Amino acid sequence: MKNTFLVTGSSGFIGYHLSNILLSKGFKVIGVDALTNYYDKNLKLARNALLKKNKNYIFYEENLENKNQIQKVFQKHNINIVIHLAAQAGVRYSITNPDEYINSNIIGTFNLLEIIKNLELQHLLLASTSSVYGANQKMPFEEKDKADHQISTYASTKKSMELISHNYSHIYKIPTTVFRFFTVYGPWGRPDMALFKFTKNIIQGKEIEIYNNGNMSRSFTYIDDLINNIYKLISIIPLDSQPLNINDSLSPVAPWRVVNIGGNQKIPLMKFINILELELGINAKKKFLDLQLGDVIETSSNNKLLEYLTGISPKTDIKKGIKLFVNWYKNYINLTK
Repeated sequence: MKNTFLVTGSSGFIGYHLSNILLSKGFKVIGVDALTNYYDKNLKLARNALLKKNKNYIFYEENLENKNQIQKVFQKHNINIVIHLAAQAGVRYSITNPDEYINSNIIGTFNLLEIIKNLELQHLLLASTSSVYGANQKMPFEEKDKADHQISTYASTKKSMELISHNYSHIYKIPTTVFRFFTVYGPWGRPDMALFKFTKNIIQGKEIEIYNNGNMSRSFTYIDDLINNIYKLISIIPLDSQPLNINDSLSPVAPWRVVNIGGNQKIPLMKFINILELELGINAKKKFLDLQLGDVIETSSNNKLLEYLTGISPKTDIKKGIKLFVNWYKNYINLTK
């Protein structure tokens, strides 16, 4: 009998792609998403409509802060594996709307853990972020690095989620894998992220805002690379408290592990913009701004543990990834006109 997955945030960027691959493998997916208005709800509805075409996809429009309603979802379905992707995203938005992050990322995750703590779950997988490395300056970031100095409410709530999940994993022996994602991009991406905003504004002849005067870099991670690694990690379940090798981040007291998933190359922001300009055939109108509160200047992912566990790591060339996104964006915009 195949596993039944609960995917929170199933109508989101990553949730849509992950649900899609699980459905393509013949699994049953229970999708939960609040369909909030943080960004264009029509994009979420369009993703969800595609998933609903598969008979093995069952969707619930629910908010994780509503514990009773989420409890009912678990009572209706024999769920074996939970992949928790739902969250209030966005570094800058968290500065002005911190309550949204406390409620969604901390309370929502706590409610989920409370529901599953007494279930015989095969594996709990949770999405965190490279932002938890915060003010760390040692590059590339490793899972074993201390991550105690977050510089945004978003990052702080994600770190809190990691800590709470470790607590529950220790007490209730819940096999748990935490992902730290690094700047994910690709088709069906979020409109609040740089590639989507830059593409839209360049095509429309509007200025693009470039923070820290362009002196930034990121481990950009193409969505297919991310999803392929998540899929492999589903079956790599933390079961004991002994690290497999020197790179392993497995907890000494719980079946709990954190894993980076990030692009293999650290790409300067201005190079990223230049590649996009060449792909669009348009020179961007640029507005250079100071570093924004909550932003880190650079991120770089150490993928040694990921490669050790799955045998693969993100490898899509940034030029190819941007081209694939631009092609999707143009098609999507034409369909929604």
